[in-house]
Amino acid sequence: MRITFIGGGNMAGAIIGGLARQGGHRIHVVEHQQDKLDQLAADFGVSGGQALPERFSADDVVVLAVKPQQLRELCLALAPRLNGALTVSIAAGIRLDALRRWLGSERVARVMPNTPAMVGKGVSGLYADAAVSAADREAAETVMRAAGLTVWLADEAGIDDITCVSGSGPAYVFYFIESMIEAGVKAGFSEAQARELALATFDGAVELARQSPLPVAELRRNVMSKGGTTERAIARFEAEGVKAAIVAGAMDCRDRSIEMGRELSQE
Repeated sequence: MRITFIGGGNMAGAIIGGLARQGGHRIHVVEHQQDKLDQLAADFGVSGGQALPERFSADDVVVLAVKPQQLRELCLALAPRLNGALTVSIAAGIRLDALRRWLGSERVARVMPNTPAMVGKGVSGLYADAAVSAADREAAETVMRAAGLTVWLADEAGIDDITCVSGSGPAYVFYFIESMIEAGVKAGFSEAQARELALATFDGAVELARQSPLPVAELRRNVMSKGGTTERAIARFEAEGVKAAIVAGAMDCRDRSIEMGRELSQE
């Protein structure tokens, strides 16, 4: 495929890296910072420039990878150049109807990726309605599959739903790892030792959950002996409402995603 990325930040770089590993794609990057263009060219052999192409082909895929606040201006500049190209937006919040209105095009898909895409372990939720063909869906999925797992969402509201689980979820995981490191330091380990222990423990637990047919709640119970050390820790978590706070926080995240969509999708 011929793929143009508008924006060369970390998320774009992660997807470009995956596509480069796939091979067979012609990738161009539009980015106003020359140092980023130079780095992407050195790392992945892509072409680049600071100006938008004069005209795209209907066979092209254009990935919008700029900040949401910049998207309206960019779309209006792209509109007379698109020539029917498939457009994939990875910008948070901006609704499909706004993207179509600004671009003057129906061939638009929305994606909510997450930061583990930077190591090829991302999760991307995709949405496109009936105006987008099966071939265009496959093209959008090919782009995002380069960065990890892809999930098609039944409706656009699913973008807000997946934001609160996998989109923002890495921050929840990092928060928990931070707490484990802090506990390790308090127990007497150096910060480096505590970090290594926390990361290895998290990695092992995730792999066990992935491979085991048991529900994660049962895996947790299997670690807990009656009257033992783990039971004491979990009892404190329950008393402090840790699980309820995580669930409530995720719902707050979802609500904010909905609010941002309303705010950012206005004319």
